[in-house]
Amino acid sequence: MGYLKVKDGTEIFYKDWGPKDAPPIMFHHGWPLSADDWDNQMMYFLAKGFRVIAHDRRGHGRSTQTDTGNEMDTYAADVIELATALDLRNAVHIGHSTGGGEVARYVARSETGRVAKAVLVAAVPPIMVKTHDNPGGLPKDVFDGFRSALVANRAQFYRDVPEGPFYGFNQDCVDVIEGTVDNWWRQGMMGGAKAHYDCIEAFSETDFTEDLKAISVPTLVMHSRNDQIVPYDDSAPLAVKLLPHGTLKTYEGLPHGMCTTHPEIINPDLLAFIQEEEAITAETTTSEAGILLSAEVT
Repeated sequence: MGYLKVKDGTEIFYKDWGPKDAPPIMFHHGWPLSADDWDNQMMYFLAKGFRVIAHDRRGHGRSTQTDTGNEMDTYAADVIELATALDLRNAVHIGHSTGGGEVARYVARSETGRVAKAVLVAAVPPIMVKTHDNPGGLPKDVFDGFRSALVANRAQFYRDVPEGPFYGFNQDCVDVIEGTVDNWWRQGMMGGAKAHYDCIEAFSETDFTEDLKAISVPTLVMHSRNDQIVPYDDSAPLAVKLLPHGTLKTYEGLPHGMCTTHPEIINPDLLAFIQEEEAITAETTTSEAGILLSAEVT
């Protein structure tokens, strides 16, 4: 673990576990969380012999609570500096939700040889907000509501989200896991209110169309049709059409935070993609948890 001071003086917290000569995987967290959101995946891949890295985005977690630079260009620039400082080469970059947008922007701008593959998990690209060119997006009022709730009572808002749509705990026959809710709240409250407020615009209004088109490495897009935070129809299928080498893996019945609630499904799928480019095949299977999964290859 350590801190990197980037060009504008912001200190970026990061974890870097495993042999430095092992194949690197870097994880990019969602809003308003931290590197801790990847604990399960980092332990899983560490045990598989990988070097695992995760950072707290500026304004989040243990990084500086910035009041400026809380947008995708700067997020990607921070990752460029971190990847250079850690000398990450042929790395796999995995991003969840907002982190998927960060991955798209970083990979599109990365130096040759830095990135081997990318994964977008329940990610925000191509663009979340409804616009003339994106008629299926969510109305801006939805995100204005997020901002209002954050300003009014951030602590309560950061319980309402994980108790409800983020993990699907608002669905019938889904038991609330209190520790998971508490951990989401803990991570959220570690960060800065101003940075989190700004990041709502970053994850909802940034258009990643050109980034996706520019990504030349194999990219896996993982998304559930039951995602209540980033609607499936306006994200994953559109993103994979823009990717030159994209693969879409669609899940049924999993929530937005599926990496946390169903690691026994997500982790092996990630490993299969990392180890073999053609590992995700067009088939339908049923997991031990009884969740129907379907994979689509483009």
